[in-house]
Amino acid sequence: MKNTPFTQKHIELGAKMAEFAGYNMPISYSGINDEHAAVRKNAGVFDVSHMGEFVLKGEHALDLIQRTTSNDASKLTDGKAQYSCFPNKTGGIVDDLIVYCLEENKAYMLVVNASNIEKDWNWIQSFNDKGVEMHNISDKTCLLAIQGPNATKILQPLTDMDIMNLKYYTFCKGTFAGVANVLVSATGYTGAGGVEIYFEDKDGNADTIWNAIFETGKAAGIKPIGLGARDTLRLEMGYCLYGNDIDDTTSPLEAGLGWITKFSKPFTNSAYFEEQKAGGLTKKLVGFEMIDKGIARHDYPITDAAGTVIGRVTSGTQSPSLGKAIGMGYLATAHAGIGSEICISVRNSLLKAKVVKMPFV
Repeated sequence: MKNTPFTQKHIELGAKMAEFAGYNMPISYSGINDEHAAVRKNAGVFDVSHMGEFVLKGEHALDLIQRTTSNDASKLTDGKAQYSCFPNKTGGIVDDLIVYCLEENKAYMLVVNASNIEKDWNWIQSFNDKGVEMHNISDKTCLLAIQGPNATKILQPLTDMDIMNLKYYTFCKGTFAGVANVLVSATGYTGAGGVEIYFEDKDGNADTIWNAIFETGKAAGIKPIGLGARDTLRLEMGYCLYGNDIDDTTSPLEAGLGWITKFSKPFTNSAYFEEQKAGGLTKKLVGFEMIDKGIARHDYPITDAAGTVIGRVTSGTQSPSLGKAIGMGYLATAHAGIGSEICISVRNSLLKAKVVKMPFV
């Protein structure tokens, strides 16, 4: 099991640790509900250094990204980022990712899911027939997500960069807490606002930045947050989690990711997805809330009132913000309308639920 540069900090703080994507990661510190509320109402710090980062350089870097991703990366200028996915050749998704434009037409950073680093690297390499310079910087890159409505206000004294006015999905690079070459990005997986900061794991940078954030944020009550609350926060926003809501078998269109699927340029299997769009979707990813008491879990069957299977659950939890059980799942299109009553099959019982609009909060 790998450690991140912050693993020792988590253990010292008494975090409940567990293996995630091959890393020893903090699941919770003070408790998921407490941590969730801290991010929604104030600010919290997530160690997400297990994520993968690739740098692509050269005159054909953009071309390689355009051919392998669904979104249109030609729209990116320096300091802008976009959410995207790698479609596969069989109608599914290799991974979802964020593309950062470091230097227009010349240098890009791709941020991928921890569990897919090797898979994604090999996938992109298989299309790299024009000699794009590729660097896997995952193991030497630290990534902290500081999320919440007060996050940037707390962090602003640590840098000369104007991070309080960073627009969503833009980024800047500069000195942060005395550490040079830090990339600060107005992105995140919580829907609560805030930033993510990338920096090299060298010269004690991890300690310097972690300590500075918690010293500066102490008076404001900043808290460390584990992966448990990261999941409840993203689920309340209806954000997809790779391996749960999207995978090698799910189409970006079925997953509600048509907005990152641009047919203005060819990409892997784009003709198939164009046909799928024209022909109409047979199933789609929806949000639902439980009417009966119970929590829907990944892969539980979704049925109609008669018990006929009409879909499957992909994610489910008790929403700390709403105080009710929510979930996401794929439903046959005929049953996917907002307000439709459905049932979740839980250990041979059919529990009532209804389709609702996402985000949940």
